[in-house]
Amino acid sequence: MGNDTREVVMKVEEAIGQQIARLREARRMSLAELGESLGRHLGKPWSRQAVHQAERGRRAFTATELTALALALDTSIPALFLADKDEEPIEMPGRAVPSEEYRGVLLHADKDTPLDGIEELIVALHDIGDVLSRPALVRLAKIGQVAEQVATAGSARAMT
Repeated sequence: MGNDTREVVMKVEEAIGQQIARLREARRMSLAELGESLGRHLGKPWSRQAVHQAERGRRAFTATELTALALALDTSIPALFLADKDEEPIEMPGRAVPSEEYRGVLLHADKDTPLDGIEELIVALHDIGDVLSRPALVRLAKIGQVAEQVATAGSARAMT
């Protein structure tokens, strides 16, 4: 009996599933809540069991389902494919791709680009966009611009 030294690899569906689970948990959504949210985008909700199977990497995804998942989890489609850089290599036709190389292909064509923290940066930028799009902040910015114009006009009059 010889030792089996085959490398442990992860299927792309498993990497996507793990990311779905991470994003769902980060958003404090239950399996049922994600299933219901998917239903709003797909026309039919996923059962709790279907979401669980997806998170376990036990199903392939259509482009429509990936789009619905991204919308339901408030993320991008490429973010669904991200595997942790410390995880097993990803199984691709012909060879296993190291998870860091897999992440690099998804995010950048240049493998020398640093990837640490990129997802956190994307989330932070999204949060900043949400804050800046709030109507009260838009009004405050306009009030600030008007106040600046009044101050500038007052300074100009005082000099004349």
